[in-house]
Amino acid sequence: MATHNSYISGISETPLLGMTIGEAFDQTVERVPDSDALIVHHQDLRYSYRELQAAVDECARALMGLGVGKGDRVGIWSPNCAEWCITQFATAKIGAILVNINPSYRLHEVEYALRHSGTSTLILQGQFKTSDYVAMTTELAPALANERQGGLSSDKLPDLKHVICLDADHKAPGMLHWQDLLALASDTSEADYQSRQQDLQFDDAINIQYTSGTTGAPKGATLSHHNILNNGLFVARRMNFSEQDRLVIPVPLYHCFGMVMGNLGCITHGAAMIYPSEGFEPEATLKAVVREKATALYGVPTMFIAELEHPEFANFDLSTLRTGIMAGSNCPVEVMKQVIEKMNMRDVTICYGMTETSPVSLQTEPTAPLEKRVTTVGTIHPHLEVKIVDPATGAIMPRGEKGELCTRGYSVMLGYWNNEEATAKAIDATRWMHTGDLATMDDEGYVAIVGRMKDMIIRGGENIYPREIEEFLYTHPAVSDAQVIGVPDDRFGEEVMAWIKLVEGQDVSEDDLRAFCKANIAHYKVPRYFRLVDEFPMTVTGKIQKFKMREISIEELSL
Repeated sequence: MATHNSYISGISETPLLGMTIGEAFDQTVERVPDSDALIVHHQDLRYSYRELQAAVDECARALMGLGVGKGDRVGIWSPNCAEWCITQFATAKIGAILVNINPSYRLHEVEYALRHSGTSTLILQGQFKTSDYVAMTTELAPALANERQGGLSSDKLPDLKHVICLDADHKAPGMLHWQDLLALASDTSEADYQSRQQDLQFDDAINIQYTSGTTGAPKGATLSHHNILNNGLFVARRMNFSEQDRLVIPVPLYHCFGMVMGNLGCITHGAAMIYPSEGFEPEATLKAVVREKATALYGVPTMFIAELEHPEFANFDLSTLRTGIMAGSNCPVEVMKQVIEKMNMRDVTICYGMTETSPVSLQTEPTAPLEKRVTTVGTIHPHLEVKIVDPATGAIMPRGEKGELCTRGYSVMLGYWNNEEATAKAIDATRWMHTGDLATMDDEGYVAIVGRMKDMIIRGGENIYPREIEEFLYTHPAVSDAQVIGVPDDRFGEEVMAWIKLVEGQDVSEDDLRAFCKANIAHYKVPRYFRLVDEFPMTVTGKIQKFKMREISIEELSL
């Protein structure tokens, strides 16, 4: 029922799960032991739920044999693979805190994350793309170059005691191989393993995810079993998941999109997790959908664009697809329409969230009208609250008016690891998480994100929301993707700049694009600057890094 102010709470007949991730996983194994649980194409591995449980239990007991205690931090630095998934559930079963390390991190960034979190055990891939994880870790901990294992001492990483490498051919002498780790499972008795699991509480911290801030050092969002298990449950429930569903997960596991919305969404429903490749590859993703008769597919908009624009796209039979999620950044209207029409994803949903909220707070229903699915991020999730407030006063805004989006409920993180000051800035005294996103709420409770508070462009006193201009630019037939930023200007304070990626084979000039804008939108919204690009700077999760675009533009334009 409509109310006059921008506040809404989510109700549900489904109660929250008051259990640990390990308990939920084992219950699913009991229910569907022989169903497909995990399929990893690039490793040619397949596990039923019973087989995955055996692998998880072996890894959990091995980590206990290595000396990993409850609350100890176990880092994982790897692209998508079976061992990532196994480690995720194994650490949860023994109460260790999994520290997700971004696969694209370089030396300085990984040193900060490992040191700040106090990681004592690190599991890593040998190398991936241009990153040599073994070389970087050895540079931080030179003792790894020695033959002797277990005596690791590093000035830069004083808490690090053990490093396990997934690549036997690439590991340093002082590292264990994955198989060496698993051999330690026999050192832990079944009784000790069961005792450890019984000692866990669902509000225990279980995961640290470092958020890539545009300024300052990354902050480690600390999440509990309760946070992420329930979020995975309700994300998948909104897509009507069951044990019949088969989800292709091309998004990185180190991020909530992969490990929560993907892995935990599947295990809470007995669905199959399918990893098509280490990192995103459009062809591998499309092949996985066909080969596994997938019913669902995840991705950020840039991933779906790459799949739709693949030269062989028309040759892939995607008729088994039903649903999925497009999230991570603004979802262009035209892309959404093509995903529904050309990829058969008639029930595709849009999600909104952030790492600090486990991550999803809002999601469209599969039955939502197309117009709502392409202009909003949906309605409130069960057991959560959302309000839109005046950033200056904190007062709740009337429906339809812009303000800062705040959310409260089970999904809000425990806090930032070892950073009380940042936690207090993000979560107020009444436990509302301040997102920093500008939003509106309509009379039906649908929320639209209209920009970041930091992204809003103020040109000569006019507030300009980049999302509005981006959506307009997408209507040009030659534009594949568009990102709008503000750059400094002596006269107006800020000017509008658009970075444009063209459809392959199209040839459009900056003057053509400027004329298109002048004919259709208010003069103050017309970009003063255009930059035609092949790609945008982005994180490994596909989030556009507008702060980097600003830096590049300011330097190139000598502003």
